[in-house]
Amino acid sequence: MFAKFLTNMSNYSKQTNWGQFIPLVTVFFFWGFVAASNDILIPVFQKAFKLSQTESMLVQICFYVAYTVGSLIYMVVSKGLKQDLINKIGYKNGLILGLLISAAGTLLFYPAANMASFPLMISGLFIVGLGFSLQQIVANPLAIEVGPTETGSQRLTMAGGINNLGTTIGPLIVSFAIFGSATAANTEASIESVKVPYLMLGVAFVLVAIMLKFSSLPAITPTIIEDTDDVVPGDHKTSAFQYPQLVMGMIAIFVYVGVEVSTASNLPAYMEKSLGFETKDVAPYISLYWASLMIGRWTGAVEAFDLSAGFKKILRFLAPYLAFGVFLLVNAIAKHDLSPFYVYGAVIIVMIICDIMSQGNPARMLLIFSIAGMAALLIGMFTSGMVSVYAFTSVGLFCSTLWPCIFALAINGLGKHTNQGSGLLIMMIMGGGIVSIIQGYVADLTTIHMSYMVGVICFAYLAFYAVRVTGILKSQGIDLDKISKGSGH
Repeated sequence: MFAKFLTNMSNYSKQTNWGQFIPLVTVFFFWGFVAASNDILIPVFQKAFKLSQTESMLVQICFYVAYTVGSLIYMVVSKGLKQDLINKIGYKNGLILGLLISAAGTLLFYPAANMASFPLMISGLFIVGLGFSLQQIVANPLAIEVGPTETGSQRLTMAGGINNLGTTIGPLIVSFAIFGSATAANTEASIESVKVPYLMLGVAFVLVAIMLKFSSLPAITPTIIEDTDDVVPGDHKTSAFQYPQLVMGMIAIFVYVGVEVSTASNLPAYMEKSLGFETKDVAPYISLYWASLMIGRWTGAVEAFDLSAGFKKILRFLAPYLAFGVFLLVNAIAKHDLSPFYVYGAVIIVMIICDIMSQGNPARMLLIFSIAGMAALLIGMFTSGMVSVYAFTSVGLFCSTLWPCIFALAINGLGKHTNQGSGLLIMMIMGGGIVSIIQGYVADLTTIHMSYMVGVICFAYLAFYAVRVTGILKSQGIDLDKISKGSGH
């Protein structure tokens, strides 16, 4: 059995162009690093600029709405050129341009910090997000292009794992950069402490752009031959909007990214105001939240390998605890007290049980994980202390596999409209910012504790979509057990 695993991995290595793939996954790392680090910026900005919880959520809305604005700009430019922008400039140049745009955004942190300007700070984040939008458009198909199509899902899964590594260590590094010299008696970070780490991030963007310039990444985008037939015979659609699974799926992506981001974004304020944590001590718990997504995705990645059923069962238990071990390791290196986190190993078992119950069916997995997510939020809302913290943190476990499930269900059966549908789904990433600000507004009206009802409503819609889309696809003659899930967002 182990010999078979080594053989499979050996074949995988021979098929994948590692010289191209390794430079590529650096951008996946940055997406996760910055997205999770925003959760550390929120309480810093809130104190420095005396913001309400609603106002502090502008950090997320500017960052995530940038994805939608970036996608719209991309579509407008392509239409003006009468040619797809990436087809014109190429994969490599598209990635480099995206990195340079993001680097330009980090430069704004310097004058913003000197002027103590919150609008200029979030403008910088918006520009970073614009660059990420272009990188997203390029990097996902490029991950497939650097090797044969049949192993593309494995490369995307690995890239997703690198993304989650960024989300795990990002909050720790940024927190250390901001609070590293703070003493127990001085936890109020100066807004000027933010500019150096983000200027360094900008330098990193430029260095990666230079590395990509001299890498062996393909410069030209391949022509993708799309299915030109409608899946349902005789049912000729003129737009992706005519498919109910897509329209409902767009809402599902919106609320999924929303609950994933807003749960983490409001966690620091809950821990500080309700539990008395200091801002500098929240980072390990934000790291655990994003590590929870890594834990869930490493578990789901087991299906990407051609292994025996027995070995897959073993890996389904080993993979999540290996990912949990990575979280413990980086926190040990950061010299954080690990004792509060060991109990979380028991929570991971619940996620493993949910994964086994889904049996690989994306609609069933979406339903089970959404119900589990609702349960986690309700437990967090109606308990207190560390029990509530662990409950809110476990939402990351149950969000971990939802992106590929929703994506697979939403675009299935679209035929020649698949690419249009995929682009529309990517645009709905803006839910991360909008749902965050809605929860922040609810927190200002009630309490942060009760504001998590917003997330419960999001999960309720996802459970509804899982049930409803099953009937829609069945009416189109599509077997859900044959739908293949892609990589996690």
